[in-house]
Amino acid sequence: LDQCQSGDDNLQSMIVGTVMRKIKSRTWKKQRYFKLQEDCMTIWYKSKKAGNAHSTFSVSDVETVREGHQSEVLLSIADEFPPDRCFTLVFRGRRGNLDLVADSADEAQSWIKGMRKLIENLENMGESEKLDQWICEWFKKADKNNDGRMNFREIRVLLKMMNVDMNEHHAHQLFMTADKSQTGTLEDDEFVLFYKMLTQREDVLRVFQDFSGDGQKLSLRDLEEFLRDEQLEEVDGVQQLAMELIERYEPSDTAKMLKAMSIDGFLMYLASAEGSIFHPRQQSLYQDMTQPLNHYFISSSHNTYLMEDQLRGHSSVEGYIRALKRGCRCVEVDCWDGPNGEPIVYHGHTFTSKILFKDVVNALRNYAFKVSEYPVILSTENHCGVEQQRVMAQHLNTILGDKLLKSTLDGKIPVSFPSPEELKGKILLKGKKIGGLEESRNGPVEPEDSLTGEVSDEDEAADIDEDSLHSNSLRRTKSKQRLSKELSDCVVYCKSVHFSSFKHSRVHSKFYEISSFTESKARKHLREAGAEFVHHNTRQLTRVYPSGLRTDSSNFNPQEMWNTGTQIVALNFQTAGVEMDLNDGLFSQNGRCGYILKPDFMRMSERRFDPEVPHNREGYRPLSLCIQVISGQQLPKVNIKESSVVDPFVRVEIHGVPLDQAKQETRYIDNNGFNPVWYDTLRFTIHAPELALVRFVVEDYDKASRNDFVGQYTLPFSCIQQGYRHIHLLSKDGTSIPPASLFVHVRITNLV
Repeated sequence: LDQCQSGDDNLQSMIVGTVMRKIKSRTWKKQRYFKLQEDCMTIWYKSKKAGNAHSTFSVSDVETVREGHQSEVLLSIADEFPPDRCFTLVFRGRRGNLDLVADSADEAQSWIKGMRKLIENLENMGESEKLDQWICEWFKKADKNNDGRMNFREIRVLLKMMNVDMNEHHAHQLFMTADKSQTGTLEDDEFVLFYKMLTQREDVLRVFQDFSGDGQKLSLRDLEEFLRDEQLEEVDGVQQLAMELIERYEPSDTAKMLKAMSIDGFLMYLASAEGSIFHPRQQSLYQDMTQPLNHYFISSSHNTYLMEDQLRGHSSVEGYIRALKRGCRCVEVDCWDGPNGEPIVYHGHTFTSKILFKDVVNALRNYAFKVSEYPVILSTENHCGVEQQRVMAQHLNTILGDKLLKSTLDGKIPVSFPSPEELKGKILLKGKKIGGLEESRNGPVEPEDSLTGEVSDEDEAADIDEDSLHSNSLRRTKSKQRLSKELSDCVVYCKSVHFSSFKHSRVHSKFYEISSFTESKARKHLREAGAEFVHHNTRQLTRVYPSGLRTDSSNFNPQEMWNTGTQIVALNFQTAGVEMDLNDGLFSQNGRCGYILKPDFMRMSERRFDPEVPHNREGYRPLSLCIQVISGQQLPKVNIKESSVVDPFVRVEIHGVPLDQAKQETRYIDNNGFNPVWYDTLRFTIHAPELALVRFVVEDYDKASRNDFVGQYTLPFSCIQQGYRHIHLLSKDGTSIPPASLFVHVRITNLV
C-alpha cells in the first residue's frame, strides 16, 4: 500500500489535515478537523474543542463522493456556501451521508480528488492485497502502545477481537514460530506470517492433496482433472481454463514456469470470483432483453421517498437515489397539493416529512440510468387537484425532456408491450389515464384546449381497511377524481385501472392496463386461482405492495408473488431483512439491470402453470441439491461483549414454489468464528428450479435467547456453480463483510 508515498499532492494535504464544517441541517453546522491516517485507509476526525474524543471511518466504507450541492442538506444551505466548497461522502448500505463544506474550493477539490483516488485504488486491489490490508488494519487496532510491535498479551487481545478463541498453548507455539527475530514481539511482517500460519486452511489442503500427484503441487493435468470432475467446468475449454487460472492466481513464478499450481495459488483461485458459488457468466447481462416488458420480473420499491417507517418517518430524495443505485426500476410517488402551487410528496394523513415533486423528478433525471440503462417506471398515486396535476405534467416534461416516454414507440396502436431493449433510457409514467391508447390524440395539447376527465380514484390508503377490521375508521375513497389531460397524456403503457376479476380482464382488458393489489388481496387470488393469476400476467402487468398495516415499513415475502408471475413486487427498500435479501438475490444476476426474464412456462399463455402443483407442467424435471457445508472463515463478531466469541451454525433455505420451501441447518460449533469446520451435508429436492432462490445464513447459536444474525448470501438456484466453492457473506444491509466466507461443496443431480 504505497499509494501514500506516491507524492500525490491531494493525498499529502489530506494527511496534513483540514478543518471543515460538518453539516447536518440548516442550523447544525460544526467545525471538525479531518485527516487521512498514514495507512491511507482510515479517515480520522474530531471536534476542535472537545478533549480526546475522535471518530474514524474506513475509506472502504465510502461508496462515492458527490461534488457541489448534491444532497438535500447541502441544497438547504446553498445560499450560504457556494457549490465549489461543498461535497458529500456517500456510505455503503443504509448509513447516512456525511455533508462537508471546506474553507476554500481548492481544499474541497483536494478532498474530492483524493477520496476518489483512494476509492479507485481500493477497487483495483487484488484479493491478496485486500487480505494483507485487512491484517494490517487489525494490527493497528491491537497495537495499543503504537510501537509497531506486538507482545503476546497484545496478540491475545487481538485474537479475541478477531473472533478467535484459541487455547493459550497453541497460540503461544505459533507466536514463538513467527517471532523469527526472537525479540519476544512480532513486527509487522512477522505478524503477517503469524496470521498466515493461524489461517492455514486444512480443508483446502485436503482437497489439494486429493488431486495432487505428488502432494506438493497440482500439475496442469491434475488441475484439469479437478476442474472437469469436481468443478464440472465445460470439458472442451478445460485445458485453456487451467492455463488461465495458473497465469491469474499462482503467486510463484517457478510454479508458473512448470505450468503448475501451488497450494497458495489454489487457495487464491478458490477465494476468487471464479471460485465463488455464483457463476460469473450470469453476473453479467446474459438474458434476452427483447421480449415484451411484462415477461420480466422488475425490481420495484414501495413508498420510495421514506427512509424509515410509514407514520412519522423522514421523507427524502435520497430514498430515490439509493433505490435507483441498487438497480430498482420501479419507484413510487404519493403526490398531494402543496403550498405555493408546488405538488409535494409524502405519506398522506401521517406525520412523515414532505419533499417537492420536482426534486424527485430531478433525482430521476440524474440517477435513473446510472446503474442500468433499462426503463424506469414512475408509479404515481395522485391526490392533487387539477391545477397541481398540470404542474406535475409540466415538471415531468421540462425536467425529463425526451427521457419521458410520451407516445407509443412507432406511433401506431400496439397490441403488446415493447421490450426493455426498445425502451432503454426511457421513464414511463404509471397512473390514471382518460380513455385508452386507441383514442389518445397525438401531439401536445394547447393550454386553452386543456381538458379534464373523470377517473375512479383508488389509493393505497383506501386498501388498508381490506387488511384491517376497523373499516369504519378509514375513509372509503371510491369517489370520482378529476384528471388533467396534460397529466393523462404522460401515461402511455401503464394505465392504472381497478381490478374486477381475472375473467373480466381476459375479456375486456387492454394489455397496457395495470392493476395493483395489496399483499393480502394477491394471496387471496393466489389461493383461489393460481393458474389464472399466472395466465393474467402473461398478458398484463400486475403490481403487489405491502399491506397498509405494515406501518413499521416491514416487508412481505416477495417469492410468493413472483410465483404468480407478478412483475412489480414493491418492497420497502429501506428495511433490511430476509425479504430484501431475496430481492437482492434474484436481481443480482443479469448485470444487476433490474429486469429478470421470467421462466418460459410463465410467458406462454397456453402453458397453464400453477405454482401449487409445479409437477403438472410440460418439461417438469425435479432436481436434487446436495450441499456439504465444510467450513467458515473469519465470521464477524456480533456480540459487543469483549469476552464473547460466536458459536456459529449455517442454515440453508430454499425459497420457491410452496413445494420447494425448505430449510436445514448444520450443528453449531462452540466458540469459533475464526475457522469453524462442519463437514455437514444438507439435501433438498427442487421441483421448480427456474423459480428457486437459495439463501445461506450464518447465525450465532444461543440457547437462552434468539440467535444473532452473523451474515447471509442469497442467489438464484440457476446461477449456482457446482463443486468446491466459496460463499462471500453479506451483512444485514446487503453490503460485503470481507473476508467472511463459507466453504462448501455443491452437487446438483437429476431426480427422474
